[in-house]
Amino acid sequence: MKITSSRHRFAALPIAVALLGAFAAGAALSQESVKIGFTGPLSGGAALYGKNVTSGIEMAIKEINAAGLQVAGKKVTLELVALDDKYSPAEAAINARRLVQQYQTTAVFVPHSGGIYAMQAFNEQEKFIVMAYSSTSKITEVGNKLTVRIPPTFNSYIEPFTRYEMKKFGKKVGMLPGDHEYAKDWSRQFAPVWEKNGGTIASNNPMSYNRSADFYSGVSKVLADKPDVMFIGGPSEPTALVAKQARELGFKGGFIIMDQAKLDEMAKVTGGLAPLEGSIGVLPVTYDDRVGSKAFSAAYRKMYGADRDPTSEASYNYALTHALAAAMKLAGTTSDATAIRAKLSEALSKLPTEHNAGDFRGIDAVGGTLTDPLVATVEGGKIKPVSLTELMK
Repeated sequence: MKITSSRHRFAALPIAVALLGAFAAGAALSQESVKIGFTGPLSGGAALYGKNVTSGIEMAIKEINAAGLQVAGKKVTLELVALDDKYSPAEAAINARRLVQQYQTTAVFVPHSGGIYAMQAFNEQEKFIVMAYSSTSKITEVGNKLTVRIPPTFNSYIEPFTRYEMKKFGKKVGMLPGDHEYAKDWSRQFAPVWEKNGGTIASNNPMSYNRSADFYSGVSKVLADKPDVMFIGGPSEPTALVAKQARELGFKGGFIIMDQAKLDEMAKVTGGLAPLEGSIGVLPVTYDDRVGSKAFSAAYRKMYGADRDPTSEASYNYALTHALAAAMKLAGTTSDATAIRAKLSEALSKLPTEHNAGDFRGIDAVGGTLTDPLVATVEGGKIKPVSLTELMK
């Protein structure tokens, strides 16, 4: 009897193991994996810019997964699928379609206006949210109901930047912006404001900041007109090279720096802040004393290294990724883009302080986030935070 019982016991083992395996497989299947899309420059001159964006998204996803996310009673894990578009609008559109069709993403982060405009041509039809990291107001003026513009618009910078540089250096500006769509938007709005304040535009010489590392010929052409101020801007590294080469060619004036470039990142290329003396641009995240930004900076360095300074691209996209996950929970769905978009403002306004790097208050009626922009100047070799109100006095 013992032998028979033993045989029955051992014969039952494969069945038990099979049942256990089936149970484990069922448990695994009950956990939904949701893909978050990204298309942006991950190679070329703007690669650092694109990687700054993805670092913030990835950091948020790791925190969300570690804390645990449940949507409609089902455990959800998030995963970033990042595709390189080399700053090309056409490639961004191709990547977006691939992300939606192959990976079923309901949201795609994109950090350049050309790619954003390309995706807005079809995102409402294909039902995915464009998480737009670009400060041009045109993005939300088109009335696309599935677009969220993440940073504040650059319109509010132009008048105070103009007044600061005119007062400090003079009224003759040489324009040397990038030739990408975002820089074109900035240039179109900057030029009339400069002239309205009594200034003259000595020259306007757009260049490809993404494809070149030698800007001497373009810089020399602008400096030949002897400007008091230079208007420059693109990703941080090439923008810094433009400023550095201008100094090497004898330029003594100030720089108006479009918000895509960051003063602290530029200083790493220029060999310190001295070559950027007299510049005005956006405030680096590490100089932001607000609670959420300080908490983010500390967590970012803990994750990526004590020598890594986060940028606003990282912090803003980090906050919006947390908000996106919270909106999925509020909407009770990971696949209905319209329902998720409808809950994004509420989710963003209720973010815990430690996740709200950027101090967002919600999303306005046309799809732009609500936050107060912060700017800085370089004076005496140091970055000096300054309010827009102060600059307008």
